[in-house]
Amino acid sequence: MTTPVRKIIHVDMDAFFASVEQRDDPALRGRPVAVGGAGGRGVVAAASYEARAFGVRSAMPSRTALRLCPDLVFVPPRFEVYRAVSRVVRGVFAGYTPLVEPLSLDEAYLDVTENLKGVPTAVRVASGIRAEILERTGLTASAGVSYNKFLAKLASGQRKPDGQFVITPETGPAFVEGLEVSRFHGVGPATAAKMARLGIRTGEDLRARPLAFLREHFGKAAAAHLHAVARGEDDRPVRPDRPRKSAGSETTYPRDLGDPGEVEAGVEALADEVWRWCEGAGTFGRTVTVKVRYADFRTLTRSRTGAGPISSRPALAGAAVELVRGVFPLEKKVRLLGVAVSGFGAGEREDDAQVAFDFGRPG
Repeated sequence: MTTPVRKIIHVDMDAFFASVEQRDDPALRGRPVAVGGAGGRGVVAAASYEARAFGVRSAMPSRTALRLCPDLVFVPPRFEVYRAVSRVVRGVFAGYTPLVEPLSLDEAYLDVTENLKGVPTAVRVASGIRAEILERTGLTASAGVSYNKFLAKLASGQRKPDGQFVITPETGPAFVEGLEVSRFHGVGPATAAKMARLGIRTGEDLRARPLAFLREHFGKAAAAHLHAVARGEDDRPVRPDRPRKSAGSETTYPRDLGDPGEVEAGVEALADEVWRWCEGAGTFGRTVTVKVRYADFRTLTRSRTGAGPISSRPALAGAAVELVRGVFPLEKKVRLLGVAVSGFGAGEREDDAQVAFDFGRPG
């Protein structure tokens, strides 16, 4: 018996936080908007498309964003509003399928191989979802439609904002071959740089490398994933209400950091971003982890678990800075920093290797 081809949709709200602010304040429409703090250590949590045209991005220090876009308007985040809108969006999803895997407030995977409305194609399901989201929230969403999660997520970024894109089983392998590996979900700047040194720049280059080669250079688990997605394959199921084990963020700097003060400031900025996610999701963990990657790519992690959940932004930033001070004096200059929070459930403690630093940012 032939296994039916899965129909997976990845829905991603367009510049979610900033779009909510522009929806609610007509004076902000058409203007470059950043959600976040404009102070000395402020960080951009989200940027409107008008701001992105100037190079403003989430996790960017506010001072840098203002240099790029002097007319940038900063708006403080209103997470209670974003959560309320997210609940409406998830209500739309629930009308089509019970198989919904939220990734954050503004994006989710849906398995619509069978859907509750009896719509015959996933393309029409995606169009219906986007239209209903617009009608009920006044906001636009983009969607990617494909036969697995990896390709659906890639597809959702192809027609942003307010569009959708389809990758079929016939076109999937060729689509992957033509992509730069830096666009693969899960391939960060450091991995992409390592691949480039090995002569791997595109999906086609990656597909040409045997599994044994990938295991030698990237480890067993990563090799299996890379070997599969280079062929357009991804068997991961859509898991409804998947519990989040950790949330975090990391940044590779354009210039290696050699001054401890710069490293501390970098960790504080990352802690700000992680705290905004925790506050927005209403989820708070007990374990703080800091990651430091030196210029020679050697990586250290330091973790600390408290008796209860981290209760404030200063507490998170303080813990992160204290952890990174544990690696001073610096052995070498630093190319990457990361901050993560885990242990969201009672009695949980995450191993360093399990902590995820790429929790996703509003699209």
